[in-house]
Amino acid sequence: MNRYTNLLVAIDPDHEEQPALSRAKDIARKSCAPVTITLFLAIYDFSYEMTSMLSAEERQAMRAGVLKQREEWIDSVIEKNASEELEIVKHVVWHNRPYESMIAKVFDGEHDLVIKATHQHDKLGSLIFTPTDWHLLRKCPCPVLLVKEHSWPENGKILTAVNVSSENETHEPLNDKLIDEAKAMSKLLTAEVNLVNAYPATPVNVTIELPEFDPASYTDAVRGHHLLQMKALRQKHSIDEDQTFCMEGLPEDVIPAVAKELDAELVILGTTGRVGLSAIFIGNTAEHTIDQLNCDVLAIKPDGYISPLAPNVGLG
Repeated sequence: MNRYTNLLVAIDPDHEEQPALSRAKDIARKSCAPVTITLFLAIYDFSYEMTSMLSAEERQAMRAGVLKQREEWIDSVIEKNASEELEIVKHVVWHNRPYESMIAKVFDGEHDLVIKATHQHDKLGSLIFTPTDWHLLRKCPCPVLLVKEHSWPENGKILTAVNVSSENETHEPLNDKLIDEAKAMSKLLTAEVNLVNAYPATPVNVTIELPEFDPASYTDAVRGHHLLQMKALRQKHSIDEDQTFCMEGLPEDVIPAVAKELDAELVILGTTGRVGLSAIFIGNTAEHTIDQLNCDVLAIKPDGYISPLAPNVGLG
């Protein structure tokens, strides 16, 4: 059974190349079931809202003209990519928050995967002004595939980031879900599944504050615990030992390093959808990691996740 048959693809009007559409076509070609691709574009120009010399009707007419122009452009993109086996449709809206309109479309159209090209973000800008990518990672109810300029070769590598030591009760089922996703994608791509887990280094302040503390023993104990947990996880899912990596360091350092070593075509991450101040100032592993990866990233929410943008949320 194919997991992804109703794809929502964010189209980029500022670039001739459309990596997200190319990736959607890859999925469609490799799928056994019919796949529908919806090209999505949210347009907004604040100047049209601030033109006080124009009436509301005139401003609406100007917006309609812009929308029509963009729809004609998307029609030309569809025409270039059309085939008998592939259904491509369009959805163009006037909205000042692209991620909100995209997530609304996910709910309305029951899409099972959002695909969007991503680019390197300015670090300071990412911290203060959260890009659309980050909003989608946090709030989109379905999986989000963020595409970079990296091909999907046959017999490639998929790297799945797992957390084998967390006390958070959502992580164990999320690990299972991520690995199941990796196996499904490996069949689609004819790729090898690999697992990676990062464990923390010994805190420097502990060795300073507690002279009797033995950092070497502590490090060995932490490493041993993670290796045992990783062994149990890989055996549960029938994954070979040489396809698992358990390394000391921060996840945002370890995951890109292993992905580069493997030349992975896809990294699969879990994202818990953190919102509010913690999302702005702390972020999460997926967000810290994504800019350092030169491959696609598939972000998966845990079962039971409810988007803050879901219809009727907060109304009861």
